[in-house]
Amino acid sequence: MLNSLIEVKVKRIIPTPLEFAIFLGNGEKTFVIAVGADVGSAIMMFIDGTKKQRPLTHDLIGNIFLGLGVTVEKVVISELCDSTFYARLILKEQNELRKKIVEVDARPSDCIALALQQKAPIYVTRQVFDIVENVDL
Repeated sequence: MLNSLIEVKVKRIIPTPLEFAIFLGNGEKTFVIAVGADVGSAIMMFIDGTKKQRPLTHDLIGNIFLGLGVTVEKVVISELCDSTFYARLILKEQNELRKKIVEVDARPSDCIALALQQKAPIYVTRQVFDIVENVDL
């Protein structure tokens, strides 16, 4: 199936002078996504378990989700077009009356940060996985 999903993990994060390199992969392949310094820092803080004095943007979003009874079900890195990755944030709202799944277009960097914060799985479509270049760590 062309668009089946492959689970990946954040294997490494490396800051550079202008951005962060996020290495995602599994036992088969590792690829890199470049993200801005602000979101890269947030991702690193979630990985390191850094305590913050005040909520940052992704903390605020997580707190809003918590207040509304919404969880991050999963993240899907869905497309790669002209060196730009696209992602979908899959949210679940569930209460005693119903369950609702909402899919939101979002930057992969924000999706990764929220997935790490919420301990949700990160997936990449087979189509993207097949075209990304494998990198050595």
